[in-house]
Amino acid sequence: MSQTDEIDELLNTPPAPPRAAVARRRSLWEREFPYLLILVLAAAGAGWVSLTREPIVRYWDVVAVVVAAVAIVEGWHDAEERGGRWRLVWTQLAHWAAFLIAMNLVFLPSMQSVLTSDALSLTVLLLLALGTFASGIHTASPLMAANGVFMGLCVPAIAWLDQTAMIVVLVIVVLASAVALFFWLRRRYRG
Repeated sequence: MSQTDEIDELLNTPPAPPRAAVARRRSLWEREFPYLLILVLAAAGAGWVSLTREPIVRYWDVVAVVVAAVAIVEGWHDAEERGGRWRLVWTQLAHWAAFLIAMNLVFLPSMQSVLTSDALSLTVLLLLALGTFASGIHTASPLMAANGVFMGLCVPAIAWLDQTAMIVVLVIVVLASAVALFFWLRRRYRG
């Protein structure tokens, strides 16, 4: 291939699309999946602890690592080339290492003797929400920060549901009984 052919090939090669255009091509599912995964993992952990009344330390460790990985991947594209990306990795690793230390302090036997399993689960979920929100701020990811806010708002909601679960079950049973009685009476007097 001659030098003229190489120049012609370079001139005729279309430029790479800008990063924003590539990001737009990803489907909604591909863009939102990491955030949905974080929410599902957090909800599953809180639910599991509420059901079993057992702390699941390793599970929360894995969730923290998943959130850290999502934060690094999401911030990677917006970070400056080499220096910014290394800063992103080290700050996120330090951030999530601090979270893991705080979380494991909550799981110490002395803390477990003071907190109920529900309070322990909600405390870890609140720590995870705070860590996720702060990670979203540091990586300039509004979706990650919003994920943290949503998880944080789930903490009082879960606590309220846990306290009112018996009332909710009672209301559901009464409503189901009323509906069943209505249909039974309707069928009995019609036919």
